[in-house]
Amino acid sequence: MSSLELRGITVRYGRFTAVQDVDLLVPEGTVTGLVGGSGSGKSTLGKAVVGLAPRTAGRVLVAGRETDRRRGRGPVQLVFQNPYASLDPRMGIGAAVAEALPGPAAPRLRPFRGTPARARRAARDAEVARYLELVGIDPARAALTPDALSGGQRQRVALARALAARPAVLIADEITSALDVSVQGAVLNLLRRLQRELGFAMLFISHNLAVVRYLSDQVAVLDGGRLVECGPTDRVLRRPAHPTTRTLLSCVPTLAPTEDAS
Repeated sequence: MSSLELRGITVRYGRFTAVQDVDLLVPEGTVTGLVGGSGSGKSTLGKAVVGLAPRTAGRVLVAGRETDRRRGRGPVQLVFQNPYASLDPRMGIGAAVAEALPGPAAPRLRPFRGTPARARRAARDAEVARYLELVGIDPARAALTPDALSGGQRQRVALARALAARPAVLIADEITSALDVSVQGAVLNLLRRLQRELGFAMLFISHNLAVVRYLSDQVAVLDGGRLVECGPTDRVLRRPAHPTTRTLLSCVPTLAPTEDAS
């Protein structure tokens, strides 16, 4: 297990500062929910961690070591809101998962180094099947392309692909917001189970405070690209210290009592 530490992360696009000097620690084996209003910099921060947004300043450390933003398969993996952002529509889902697997030096594949290509393919196919089964997808469907799956199934494949890279840290960026409510619950329960079983640290980006409360050990709040509050989930959501957090909580819909018309 590994922690994720952000030190002074800043992202600028020309004169516009999207993220300003963010310090954040996601302890190993825990989930941090990242919330904020539209345009607060949540997704930009997540992308900056994995090198998909330009870091003007700051450092990203995993288990105390600085990550190399140029590496294709790093210790941090990002799952997008739209799985089509990470899945090739022309590629079978099994091939997409296989593409993310580490090379033959990985512990589970090491016995197959120096063996015939057929044995290496068999080892890789077994790993692909394992990750598809892990997220509830029948390995027999590995040849299907993403368009043959539902939105929830595509998100499961995107999750399997991210986990196949064996990340120390997972960033989930609004991964259920585009799904039907009935599917959201299944994906969230799957994500919660996998995080607990595999023990990776997770930065969960969402505008849905109910979902954040369900998944997160701590909550961090962004406003205008700055981190304005961070603390244990129960404390932040029950006794918010910053006006931005209080505003976000005031926007959560509630069921108001109605008068009996009969």
